[in-house]
Amino acid sequence: MKVLSGLLLMLVAFTAAADPGDVQRFPAQGTPTAQLRIHGSTDIEVFATVIADYQRLHPGTEVIYEDIITQDIYSRYLHVPGPGAAPDLLISSGMDLQTKLVNDGHALPHRSAQTDALPSWAQRRHEAFGISYEPVVMVYNTRRLAANRVPRTRRQLLDLLHAADAPLKARVGTYDIERSNVGYLMATQDSQRGSIGGALLGALGDNAVQLEERTGVLLDRVSRGELALVYNVLGSYARARIEAGAPLAIVEPEDYTLVVLRTAVIPRSSRHPEEAGRFLDYLLSPRGQQVLSREARLTSILPAATTGGGPSSNLRPIQLGPGLLVYLDALKRRQFLEAWRASVLPAGSDSTPREDQNTPSNQAAPNRSREKPHIHPSE
Repeated sequence: MKVLSGLLLMLVAFTAAADPGDVQRFPAQGTPTAQLRIHGSTDIEVFATVIADYQRLHPGTEVIYEDIITQDIYSRYLHVPGPGAAPDLLISSGMDLQTKLVNDGHALPHRSAQTDALPSWAQRRHEAFGISYEPVVMVYNTRRLAANRVPRTRRQLLDLLHAADAPLKARVGTYDIERSNVGYLMATQDSQRGSIGGALLGALGDNAVQLEERTGVLLDRVSRGELALVYNVLGSYARARIEAGAPLAIVEPEDYTLVVLRTAVIPRSSRHPEEAGRFLDYLLSPRGQQVLSREARLTSILPAATTGGGPSSNLRPIQLGPGLLVYLDALKRRQFLEAWRASVLPAGSDSTPREDQNTPSNQAAPNRSREKPHIHPSE
């Protein structure tokens, strides 16, 4: 395809010009006329196709993409080291932190035909916008878990965790919600929607659940057969691995499947807000949504937007709104994490709360320059 051919040429160009670490520079493909700096939690390997196609339409735009975990997108924005490095656009699956930026007055409004087409659950005050949605799923290894034992609901997962032969003992994984902002968001949403959330957490703890910070690490372990099943992970990364031949399968829980929105915010400190708005409109255009869906393997938000409602069937989108701020309250977060630790950590383990740098506050959090392996998804 033309997009893929263009991407190969782009990869040669930006690899030579890439900054150290997680910064990738996509040089203008014509006479430079504009620049756009993006801080994003989506892996650059996933998002490169999108940027390449955008530059086919706007060859004079240089794009600088920094691949950053969701929490650091938030904290680094509040501690921009200098105007030259200020992001023009923040793209993150950390919906709660993006909503807090909007709530605290850090976002610029943007309105266009593309943003007006979004349903109410996918935009917040014309300042935060869903660009794709991400079903939260269970993923299992088809060689390690028999088809007749695959759980299709949380109740069935609970029954499997209680099974006498303990098929998931030390072979089930999920996010460490103390380290993963996306994992924390999913866990708090589960607690509000499901009546068996507490029992499920306890059963995971009884089965020595394996905790990881990033989606990629969990999927690595289930792909290798170290884990038989992982719970509450982002579906798009699993789909990409399945297409590459990994022995994996996806379950969208039939009781309900949470949907995380990948959201875009134009920060108030943006040096190129017009270019950020133009890129946002591209992402929400039919062409941009097709590239997100077909090339980047991120679920298009357009089908949901055109119906005027949320995704159908058992999908339950997490709505952009003030409700996302509840569990960012320091006291609420501490209480939730204490209950989570008591459920999932082994008896007798050190359950002393870690120093919590992930709780947003009105004061600036320290800038963490933690190095992240580039081969794993940031989310």
